[in-house]
Amino acid sequence: MARRIYTCLLFLLMFTGARAQSSGLTFVLLNKKTDATPLSKEASDKLMEGHMANINKLAKEEKLVAAGPFDGGGGIFMLNTPSVQVATEWLSTDPAVKAGRWDIEIYPYTPRVGSVCLVKEPYEMVTYSFVKFKVDLTKSTVNSAGIFFAHDEYLKELRSKLSIIAEGIFGERDGGMLILKDEPPLQILEADPAVQQGLLELDIRKLWIAKGAFCEK
Repeated sequence: MARRIYTCLLFLLMFTGARAQSSGLTFVLLNKKTDATPLSKEASDKLMEGHMANINKLAKEEKLVAAGPFDGGGGIFMLNTPSVQVATEWLSTDPAVKAGRWDIEIYPYTPRVGSVCLVKEPYEMVTYSFVKFKVDLTKSTVNSAGIFFAHDEYLKELRSKLSIIAEGIFGERDGGMLILKDEPPLQILEADPAVQQGLLELDIRKLWIAKGAFCEK
């Protein structure tokens, strides 16, 4: 537990101010790579040191707005640019990214509930449930517009049923995400019309992050 909290604090060490980001964001998902080549402890520690140094650098430059790790490995970045190309360039300075230690997904991000805020010390670390709605491209067609509309309407209904901290969409037909205060009942998420139709798949994880990163009280 202490190591996990220490890691979270490092993720946010250089963040200052309390400026909300309402638009122009890029969401980065660092997925744990199960087939990554095993490294010695010395090599792994060196990569992590470089990774943390790059996080601090991006935060100082106000390029990195929020970040946090998942239980079990990987994590998220929220970058202060609407350009996936620019975000990719910023990430390219990370030695652990260069070494291919994660499977990385990068999306433009538009918040619809909550936002993304810089957090100042002292940090209160919290765990939230992270839900990613992944589009099944084999089933996503121009004829599925009605189902995606029903998905959006269902998310609006969930605001009265779940403690939603943040919700937003990625690029067009790239799905979106939910940040929930508590662990969501799986049956409620599976009742989503787009999930029922197989157009969206659920990816649910535990996220560690500083309270206020999504502009919540």
